[in-house]
Amino acid sequence: SCKDHLSCSHSALDIGTWDLACQFNNTDHHTELNGTDRLIVRRGQAFTINLYLNSGSYHSDGLTGPQPEEQYGTRAVFGLSNEINDTCWSAAVSSPPGDTVCLSVCTAPDAPIGRYVLTLDERIQFDFILLFNPWCPRDVVYMDSEEKLAEYVLAQDGIIFRGDAEYPVPLAWYFGQFEEGILDTCFRILDMNPKHRRNPGKDCSGRRNVIYVTRVLSAMINSNDRDYGVLEGCWKDTFDGGVSPMSWRGSVQILRTWNSTSCLPVRYGQCWVFAAVGCTVSRALGIPCRVVTNYYSAHDTNSNLVIERYLNEKGEIESSTRDMIWNYHCWVESWMTRPDLPPGFDGWQASDPTPQEKSEGVFCCGPVPVRAIKEGELTLKYDAPFVFAEVNADLVYTLKYNDGSTRKIVNDQKVGQKISTKSVGRDAREDITHLYKYPEGSAEERQVFEKANHQNKLLQQKGNPGLHITIKLSMGIRKGCDFDVFAIVSNNTEENKKCRLVFASRAVSYNGIVGRECGFKDLLNVELAPGGERKVPLRLNYSKYCNNLMEDNLIRLGALLIDSSTKEAVMAMRDIVLDDPEIKIRILGEPKEKRKLAAELTLQNPLPEPLQGCCFTIEGANLTGGSSITEKLESPIEPGQEAKVKIYFTPTQSGLRKLVVDFDSDKLGHVRGYKNVIIGK
Repeated sequence: SCKDHLSCSHSALDIGTWDLACQFNNTDHHTELNGTDRLIVRRGQAFTINLYLNSGSYHSDGLTGPQPEEQYGTRAVFGLSNEINDTCWSAAVSSPPGDTVCLSVCTAPDAPIGRYVLTLDERIQFDFILLFNPWCPRDVVYMDSEEKLAEYVLAQDGIIFRGDAEYPVPLAWYFGQFEEGILDTCFRILDMNPKHRRNPGKDCSGRRNVIYVTRVLSAMINSNDRDYGVLEGCWKDTFDGGVSPMSWRGSVQILRTWNSTSCLPVRYGQCWVFAAVGCTVSRALGIPCRVVTNYYSAHDTNSNLVIERYLNEKGEIESSTRDMIWNYHCWVESWMTRPDLPPGFDGWQASDPTPQEKSEGVFCCGPVPVRAIKEGELTLKYDAPFVFAEVNADLVYTLKYNDGSTRKIVNDQKVGQKISTKSVGRDAREDITHLYKYPEGSAEERQVFEKANHQNKLLQQKGNPGLHITIKLSMGIRKGCDFDVFAIVSNNTEENKKCRLVFASRAVSYNGIVGRECGFKDLLNVELAPGGERKVPLRLNYSKYCNNLMEDNLIRLGALLIDSSTKEAVMAMRDIVLDDPEIKIRILGEPKEKRKLAAELTLQNPLPEPLQGCCFTIEGANLTGGSSITEKLESPIEPGQEAKVKIYFTPTQSGLRKLVVDFDSDKLGHVRGYKNVIIGK
């Protein structure tokens, strides 16, 4: 591994013993959750060592990296001064003369992060770990709010939003960045990256720069470049040779598995898993970070900022293009200044560890200032056009008739909706769409589009052909029920219209891959009087959709209305999320540190058939010892019956914690729940 070396020198000194004061220093540097058995400090902030002298008075020198060199910033030599200088490496005595010397050492606010060796007096050496310091105004990751630091650096659990734009579903996630072994694993990820293996000195020097580190992480959380990355992606129906991305409850198990299997990619991840692991590693290294979700996210493969889609007369999408619309897509934002860019682009930077397209020859994306996306500044580093398209691409649907002729379809679906992240200090959803885009249809939005060298959305919108269609849902759409959905068609013209209505439903995965049909209607003679409206139901039966659903519990509804005489077409599309049953969670006993508690977990089977192979699993930061605890049920759970277990666990830290719960069975797949628990001292 890579060690930076420092030496601090003065006159010779007869040191007997020394004490690194880990409990005091780590607490002072907000790293005590990593444990206090070794010295972990943040850059640009002094720490204290106590030296117990046999006699005399003292001298020092300090190094990182494989062959520490001053040119790389991986070697610093500094003497003792009268007082600490917090702009560079320095050391000073902060105690009156005597046989105990209290030595203050300050690291440079732009020093490379990593493992260091400090040499005193050329013979005493000790190690410490240096992290980014968002509490230090001179560090580029500085954040000036204690509330935000508590959320974006210190919080070991959080909420990631899935589901769809009409129905965002919160998923509790256990980041666990301070759990045992995780910090070392994060440094191992940096050490395994190809740039480090090619030129270790240069790479270690690069670790002074948070932009560089963020980009390396974006590449190393996925394994697509066969670069010893952490996770392998899989968006197929089966997850042979690994586990379903839905089964992960947190990052700790993933990082520990990678670390203990000689850096083999862990199988499998999808976007929220990649983003969550990226968030864990960033927070562990001291970079403020959050997971964001973009609904109706475009994946533009040919960089024309347009997503083109072709439908046949049955309303089926032809898969002739790699361009996709994901129901939602998650990435991360990291907080930093951007001295490499013109002023105005500091703050949140989007980067994306999910492998989608290559950037500079590698599967990585970002960091790009969120502000650059909003302003349409597509030349700013890194990968602005790709992220811009995710939230702004135009969606163009074309209908291909059986005779080969084509028509543009009027469709009002918009890309980039309800961009979401967890609120600071609360579990609520915070909508951050306004940070990525100006309000739809505003003058600023128009200017941004012209600047982004893009045909203006507003000019493209053709006149309304007079036919209109929307999709409405009935209430309480739960897995296990039969229910109706409705196409509402209307005629805004002065004449009678004869139309064909195709109303289809198919299972769909969150990244837009369409599965099997769940209910279909093709009405050839829908007559609409001038100003007339009709409500056409489509029945979705459990017996039909139960075996077709994918793990995401999503059904895509598409309704296509074609004017029989003019061949004009309008369409509506909408996804529905089938509600899972709720897991009821009761905590038995008084929640206190080091006291055994029980979680009583109950779930009622909502299906008209028995559930086999049922098991409950719990996991949580400082609650379950960094691993998960599973309880299997011996017998099947009949329709309407309750699955019920008690699982025992012992919290190790006081404070507000999330107990993350998962219920797995053959027919329901993974059902998730969580409970906030306040652990007393």
